[in-house]
Amino acid sequence: MLPVDNGDSAQYIGILPLAATGSLALWVLSLAIYRACFHPLAKIPGPKLYAITDLPYLYHVSRGTWVGKLQEFHEKYGQVVRFGPEDVSFTTADSWKTIYGHKTSQNKTFHKDLRIYRETISGNSHIIIAPHEDHKRMRRLISHAFSEKALRGQESIMKKYVDLLISKTRENAKNGKTIDIVAWYNFTTFDLIGDLAFGEPFGCLEAGGYHPWVSMIFDVLRIASLGQVVRRYTFLAPLRSLIIPKWVREKGKEHYQLTQQTALKRVELGKTDREDFMSYILRHNDEKGLTKGELVENASLLIIAGSETTATQLSGTTYHLLTNPSIYNRVTEEIRSTFESEDEITLARVNDLQYMHAVFEEGFRMYPPVPTGLPRITPPEGEFIEGYWIPGKTSVSVSQYSSYHNERNFRDAEKFVPERWLGDPKYKSDSRGVLNPFSYGPNNCIGKNLAYAEMRLILARLLWSFDLEMLPESKNWDQQKTFLLWDKGPIQVKVTAVQR
Repeated sequence: MLPVDNGDSAQYIGILPLAATGSLALWVLSLAIYRACFHPLAKIPGPKLYAITDLPYLYHVSRGTWVGKLQEFHEKYGQVVRFGPEDVSFTTADSWKTIYGHKTSQNKTFHKDLRIYRETISGNSHIIIAPHEDHKRMRRLISHAFSEKALRGQESIMKKYVDLLISKTRENAKNGKTIDIVAWYNFTTFDLIGDLAFGEPFGCLEAGGYHPWVSMIFDVLRIASLGQVVRRYTFLAPLRSLIIPKWVREKGKEHYQLTQQTALKRVELGKTDREDFMSYILRHNDEKGLTKGELVENASLLIIAGSETTATQLSGTTYHLLTNPSIYNRVTEEIRSTFESEDEITLARVNDLQYMHAVFEEGFRMYPPVPTGLPRITPPEGEFIEGYWIPGKTSVSVSQYSSYHNERNFRDAEKFVPERWLGDPKYKSDSRGVLNPFSYGPNNCIGKNLAYAEMRLILARLLWSFDLEMLPESKNWDQQKTFLLWDKGPIQVKVTAVQR
């Protein structure tokens, strides 16, 4: 006898969606309770909602408000904060050593968290995202272009663009114009790095405006942080085109194509006597050197890392000088009393300006060009960091802005005080070892010496030649959002040529 359907099966079918929903809700609740209360990271202080899901973190990243939010957390919870299910932030000097330091039998390797770093369009690596052995190979080769010898040879190229900056600023001063000093710093550093990387500038200084290529770089950087969403939630990869606007992807491709075209054009010239980056790289490019694809990707990286961050530091330092008249007057007096003529302002001589050096150190502390952390992944066996056992495959980082604005590390953390770097006893308790604006260890910034040289030469020449006065409209310039880097507005400055 065949079974008779009396309607019970329909009832069961109707219950299935409800049961599935209930099961999903129970799973989500169980996961939330586990992450908040029983996860190996549960003992680390931090907001519980962020421990349960990284959606709030990604929300602030996409809004450009994450740097300020993380600083709030460190002020509330201390120097170790869990801000995601598997993400921990630190703000101590020792954590730099553990996470980023040179590796020994006791100090294990922390690999980069590739969810943060954008993959290249070509598929080739550059020095930031390259695996450990490839990174060593690339760094060995590229380091020749940033050696002390190279820096001495590059001074004439550097001077050429600083001369042009001074000349253009003098024209504006003569005509009574105010200038956006942020833009002019960008014009100078992009032209300089363009010449050092490709053998020709972008022409920003001559034109008094951004080259379309430079504008495109800024446009892409502002939106690039959205890529984290896709890299954290890989199931969203098919929706990449909806999350990351088409124009961003197209501009990214255009930037790569322009870099490829310009870099390979310089490579075709071969080894020359010119002291630019390519000359040094090509001289040492043996069978263990860079492929053409790697060379292009590293050239692309150098354009961004070697120009934007230097201009950012100059902008931040100048802002804090112009909002602190006594400090501005002291550093200006140091420069003008040291040099009798502009020709005396050389790379060797600006190194003797101790107060200006302290001004830059304090500028890095108040306004680090890379304000966020550079995350690393703990080794599979885990590691102790700042007294906490951090399990393997956890993303850990030192947040620069939070570290530098933390009263536990720096007295009067919100005040611009260069004297703290000159042995002032009032600040002897400062944790100066936590300041690492160029990162730390074997992966620190290879262009540190070049950046310092640019900054010292540019600021010394400007303050020797001009009196600067910031206009009221730029008063709160430092209240900015961050999208990987600072989203900087203009600093409007009245410039007056010094009469001698």
